[in-house]
Amino acid sequence: MSKTTPSHQPDREANLAASPLANASNPSSSSQRPPRMVQVLRKVPEITVYFWIIKLLTTAMGEVTSDYLAHQLDPLIAVALAGTAFVVALLLQFIVRRYVAWIYWLAIAMVAVFGTMAADVLHVGLKVPYIVSTALFSVALIAIFLIWYLSEKTLSIHSIFTRRREVFYWAAVMATFALGTAAGDLTATTGNLGYFASGVLFAVLIAIPALAYWLFGLNEIVAFWLAYILTRPLGASFADWVGKPQDLGGAGVGTGVVSLILTILIIGFVGYLTITHKDTRSE
Repeated sequence: MSKTTPSHQPDREANLAASPLANASNPSSSSQRPPRMVQVLRKVPEITVYFWIIKLLTTAMGEVTSDYLAHQLDPLIAVALAGTAFVVALLLQFIVRRYVAWIYWLAIAMVAVFGTMAADVLHVGLKVPYIVSTALFSVALIAIFLIWYLSEKTLSIHSIFTRRREVFYWAAVMATFALGTAAGDLTATTGNLGYFASGVLFAVLIAIPALAYWLFGLNEIVAFWLAYILTRPLGASFADWVGKPQDLGGAGVGTGVVSLILTILIIGFVGYLTITHKDTRSE
């Protein structure tokens, strides 16, 4: 009798410690820690329809704003201003310890503007052909994804709750914007499709990972990043089509006007999310 009691007692204590009642009553239990960690440290929004709407708006806004500034200001001054705004916005994003809608989307918007300029500098300033810059940015993005995966064993946007993963995430975001800019210009100009036809092309392409995910169970991480990359040339192509002069294949509305309208729409959507918190996970 004295031998059986000690052998069963640890099992009973282990079962009691593992029970839901014990976890609920113990504030220091492991089941209570992860939700609080996610709430405090998670730095990206939930992937909802609002995410994709604002993402498309920022890609379009970044394209026309970059073009507008480059033609209204000295190109060096425009790049310096965009670069400064980009650095400030990204610093704000890294400083805050949780997801804040206006800070996150400000950073995305500044990446859109500066990323467009960076891609344009290669072509206009350094005379690098779009096909070469598209290839270079593709290699850079693949390298970022490879290093990120080897280091963290995941590329999921839902896992962005450490500083290192946040660095990888924003490096990938910057590369996708630059790649999308170069790819959109490649199809529109080098490929002679024009801006509207390029927009239609990328609309068809972005539907492929979406349908593959919904109908055939494509890995959600792969589907997300494919769609994320394609939103850039999709939004930029239609923005160029609306904003560019008619002699360049556009509708002639003007890049300044289009930039202002898109900025107002972005502010409206981000303000709505700030009030409703529909882009954050309920705990």
